[in-house]
Amino acid sequence: MSRVGVFVCHCGNNIAGTLNVEQVVRAAGAHPEVSFAADYRYMCSDPGQELIRTAIREHQLDAVVVAACSPAMHEATFRKACAAEGVNAYRCESANIREQASWVHQKQPEAATDKASDIVLSVVEKVRRNASLAPIRLPLTRRSLVIGGGISGLTAALDLADAGYPVILVERSPALGGKMRQFSRSYLNLADGEQLLQDRLSRVSEHVQIQVLTSAEVRQLSGYVGNFEARVARQEPEGEVEFTFEVGAVIVATGWDPYPLERVPWLGGGSHPDIVDTLTFERMLLQPEGLRRPSDGRVPQQVVFVQCAGSRDPERGVPYCSKVCCMVVAKQARAYRQQVPQGSACVFYTDIRSGGKGYEEYVQQAAEQYGVLYLRGEVGRVEAVDGQIRLQGEDTLSGLQLELTPDLVVLATPLLPAAGVQELAQVLRISADSNGFLSEAHPKLRPVETLTAGVFLAGCSQGPKDIPESVAQGGAAAAKVMQLFSQEMLLQSPTVAVVDAEICSGCGACIETCPYGARSLSRVRPVAVVNPALCQACGACAVICPNKATEVVNWDAGQILAMVGEVS
Repeated sequence: MSRVGVFVCHCGNNIAGTLNVEQVVRAAGAHPEVSFAADYRYMCSDPGQELIRTAIREHQLDAVVVAACSPAMHEATFRKACAAEGVNAYRCESANIREQASWVHQKQPEAATDKASDIVLSVVEKVRRNASLAPIRLPLTRRSLVIGGGISGLTAALDLADAGYPVILVERSPALGGKMRQFSRSYLNLADGEQLLQDRLSRVSEHVQIQVLTSAEVRQLSGYVGNFEARVARQEPEGEVEFTFEVGAVIVATGWDPYPLERVPWLGGGSHPDIVDTLTFERMLLQPEGLRRPSDGRVPQQVVFVQCAGSRDPERGVPYCSKVCCMVVAKQARAYRQQVPQGSACVFYTDIRSGGKGYEEYVQQAAEQYGVLYLRGEVGRVEAVDGQIRLQGEDTLSGLQLELTPDLVVLATPLLPAAGVQELAQVLRISADSNGFLSEAHPKLRPVETLTAGVFLAGCSQGPKDIPESVAQGGAAAAKVMQLFSQEMLLQSPTVAVVDAEICSGCGACIETCPYGARSLSRVRPVAVVNPALCQACGACAVICPNKATEVVNWDAGQILAMVGEVS
């Protein structure tokens, strides 16, 4: 018979604001194998953890249930507290009564309380049947693979190399630098973008710990965190050459691609050489002879910038905001006014999204100090009439309908995921969102990690962002890899799938079903075997197995039936 302790968290008012916490504690305490039940305002706090440790000592508890938030939040914290008092970490379970009860039933407090009590009692039934386990120990290769040689990938590679870890830097194009190579200057200080980049490029090329492969792509990634094998194909004059590297972690920094102008035909995209996007305008600002419009080489005297050209438009373009366009337009309008002081710059905008230190002031300076005219309104149409650009728009603040004939139109089009990123995601076994950007494990708590252990994200591979944020995320991904490499050996959760070889028929159904490639047929006998380093305990194999020859440790059929029986 077990001696289970149940600890119910108020989570401030996140749980206690809806549930009757005392009633949940009483329901748990009535279970015959619960030796202690209590509640506390914040179980994850130091006093909350001390309450758990004290109860283990005083009541000789051998299993613990913490009824609180999602296990993804603090289960590791609670397991560490239990282990400190001699209770096996895998006999500590979290009962999620915040996301699964209080938050989703805020207008039904009584029903939510009953549901929370059922959740807690079902987890009690599980934890008292949990086996005591020890983490699986795995070897570790302290070399990383960085995919993408833009500013974020360069930052990650340099941080890792400076820490003493070898890096394989793979770039698809013939040269490093990414889109930043095409930038004239950067905001906020209009610093020379090329000079900022050259510093990183020279350091990378000279670093003994960095091996650079340009004109190369990752074709295959096998293995698991700490022990990946990457196959890289590189285009060389004599043909394609393949390399194989053993790495412990992967950072994906594949960057972004510009939105094709042909996809904004209502704004004249692709219809006239003097209707360009912001990336093209960046290159125009770099011309040694000064700014000239493409059609006739003349200096444009009136430039109109159109923001959200295809952004925030799910019907005709993309539904998301590209985040950088407002600042890029402000920078380019200022740069234009510096190069052509007598010219006029006009910006059509829907909203100004200038979130960042000094960003709002930067935009205001464009209007107040550089004379850039900001018009809140939508551009209905841009077209070429008799070789001249005609723009029709509306100033919604004044209600005036406007018709302009600018010399040059600059469209602030969206940032798209880099071409080929979907295929790369399949190779790396990571997911992408509905817009094609790679998905992080958690938007707040794990922003540079993916759901595939050992694979991290940086820069615009994860979504649109500017240079400072891309640099910060590259450094964050590198820090995660360094944290991984700082361990002597990797510790893997033992709650993985296992196979009963006596009843496994070797049909292979589980092998095809496993999304992580963690299963294969034994070379010795026709039975399935599990690579515990790859298994993520999703349970798909247990569902598909016709003989019920596989199950997940501490999630066996007896436990699940006992949990169902408690609430039925």
